[in-house]
Amino acid sequence: MGILLWIIFGAIAGWITSMLMNTGRSSVLWDIILGVIGSVVGGFVMNLLGQPGVNGFNMYSFIVAIIGAAIVIYIGRMLRRSGSII
Repeated sequence: MGILLWIIFGAIAGWITSMLMNTGRSSVLWDIILGVIGSVVGGFVMNLLGQPGVNGFNMYSFIVAIIGAAIVIYIGRMLRRSGSII
């Protein structure tokens, strides 16, 4: 995928995840970052489970990216609550 498609893909996946997990109002830049990181994390997790990761601009890849972004948000919330992140 081209870089522009990755940015659009990340923005959409990050926005959907922030809506599902009720993260409140966040910036578009944060949604893009979250979606791209989520895509990487989701792809890694799916590879560990023996499934393909993000493999294009399709519904399966969106689901993988959303799962990954949800994992990133959850870990961030846990670290913030424990005081590890200010």
